[in-house]
Amino acid sequence: MTYGHRPVMLDEVQRIIDAGPGALYIDATVGGGGHTERLAEMAGPRGGVLGLDRDPEALKAAGVRLARFGDRVKLVHARFSELERVARASGFLGADGILLDLGLSSGQVDVEERGFSYHGSAPLDMRMDQTSGGPTAADLVNGLPEEELARILRDYGEERWASRIASFIVQARRRSRIETAADLVEIVKAAIPAGARRRGPHPARRTFQALRIAVNDELGELERALEQVPAVLAAGGRMVVISYHSLEDRLVKRFLRDAERGCRCPPDFPDCRCGRRPTLKVLTRRPLRPGAREVAENPRSRSAKLRAAQRL
Repeated sequence: MTYGHRPVMLDEVQRIIDAGPGALYIDATVGGGGHTERLAEMAGPRGGVLGLDRDPEALKAAGVRLARFGDRVKLVHARFSELERVARASGFLGADGILLDLGLSSGQVDVEERGFSYHGSAPLDMRMDQTSGGPTAADLVNGLPEEELARILRDYGEERWASRIASFIVQARRRSRIETAADLVEIVKAAIPAGARRRGPHPARRTFQALRIAVNDELGELERALEQVPAVLAAGGRMVVISYHSLEDRLVKRFLRDAERGCRCPPDFPDCRCGRRPTLKVLTRRPLRPGAREVAENPRSRSAKLRAAQRL
């Protein structure tokens, strides 16, 4: 697989997370290695970078890109929900910075065989780790009850026509199994009224997003990873999260708010009974967005939102 990887908001990440030469960084979502490369340059000969990714193909591509750094960069095949375990095993507890660049790498989208793109006729796979043995998108669309399909499309894709699309999927699979991205695109197009199809982005975009999130348990993975960040960061260390859709961003925003507040007791309690203390200080009251020049050069960056916090 070839990864034409263009890291998003690279300079903003460096400005926020740079702890100087000798620092230890964790890139919990390596992808093609663009951010990891910059982190390794920042760390210098006395520092190091730990990189995690659940996609073995991404790790192979990143390994080529990062070979010049030798053992200063350690790449591990793991989900970012395994952050604390991998950091402990690799000697990276007390890291100076942690980056989570969420969503898909360009290499995953552009390789038709992965089934992420609604352009083409690849098998409906959508697993970020094809060695995992978990269910594919084809398994979901052919096996889930209509009500569950509608919930996934509504909750994860924020799809207005979720119920109608789910109904059309069930009708289509009664005739024959839905196997390819092209099959699903045609079903979605048939389900969405013509007037709605002519407005906005590709009519299947939200359906494909929803199925991808469900197949990879992306929101659950993110929630579990975020909860581990305070235990992995050193005091004064910083975390940066780049998200690409509203579901991720809302989850990150809520986590940062709760981590900064600490106590989660009801407002009418006279004193704290939960015992939680603040662990992070939020550095971005509003998310940072890529500049116009970056969006023009890399249109896939246009939906990115960056939030950051510092370990107390």
